[in-house]
Amino acid sequence: MIEFLLRRTGTAVVTVVLASIAVFLGVRALPGDPAVVLAGEDPTPEAVAAIRHQFGLDKPLPIQYLDYVGQALHGNLGFSTQDKAPVTTILSERLPVTLELTFLAILVGVLVGIAAGVASAVRRGTAVDYAANGFGLFGLSIPHFWLGLVGIVIFSVHWHVLPSSGFVGLADDPLGNLERMVMPALVLGLGMAAVVMRQTRSSLLSQLGADYVRTARAKGLRRPRQVGHALRNSLTTVTTVIGLHLAALISGAVIVEQIFVIPGFGKLIVDGVSSRNYPVIQGAVLVAVVGYVVINLLVDVAYAYLDPRQRTAGGAE
Repeated sequence: MIEFLLRRTGTAVVTVVLASIAVFLGVRALPGDPAVVLAGEDPTPEAVAAIRHQFGLDKPLPIQYLDYVGQALHGNLGFSTQDKAPVTTILSERLPVTLELTFLAILVGVLVGIAAGVASAVRRGTAVDYAANGFGLFGLSIPHFWLGLVGIVIFSVHWHVLPSSGFVGLADDPLGNLERMVMPALVLGLGMAAVVMRQTRSSLLSQLGADYVRTARAKGLRRPRQVGHALRNSLTTVTTVIGLHLAALISGAVIVEQIFVIPGFGKLIVDGVSSRNYPVIQGAVLVAVVGYVVINLLVDVAYAYLDPRQRTAGGAE
């Protein structure tokens, strides 16, 4: 198990390094010169040169990258070019909002997806199966922005049961926070629920037809316990799908936060791109990438726990 963890950790570190290079170069490939934007209207060449020097934009790209990595390792992601606030402070204010939205979306996706997948597999060929598959097709086909707008029209404009936008901190008003996060979490989580449902159904059907389940059935084991044993073995594949689908949640959060005016990472990145705020874009994307890599590492560990054969993969036996 230790060798397995070392292999996965080494892969995660290499991934983070390569991702940091990609983020650094990608941000600088954005059209426009941030120094010109910051200099205001009719800037002089001297003012533009001074801003470039202030933010280190006049250095060669390799030197800029090494400076950035060195500062990042010490917890310094630079300062916003808009209000001169530390990027770490800005991210610490926005990160909990996106984490809450992502957690609620995962909760919706896992609970709804696994429940629908189990019901579909156990009731194969019945109306329940057809309804679950219809839900899966609906969730995979409907884009987040359209579902969000429809939700606002129905629940906010016509029925007046949920706020259409805005955010209230969880510590300030738990009930108000929940009212404003329910609809965004449902919009973001239903797509994931559709993927989890289809994968759960497929994996569970495969396990229910396995020899050990037939043997348990022949020995008189009750149906719920048969399904329970089969579901545990099915969760190895489902766990991987959930981890991989986090990328879709992160990208979907950008759209959902814009629609519902939620001050999270997604809105921060969009605002940073529009204002050419290099430090904020780099910091937000880098934190998102590191979080995604860490979560995938945890998924690998969970996968190895659920399926011990994975611990000896790659010649560890």
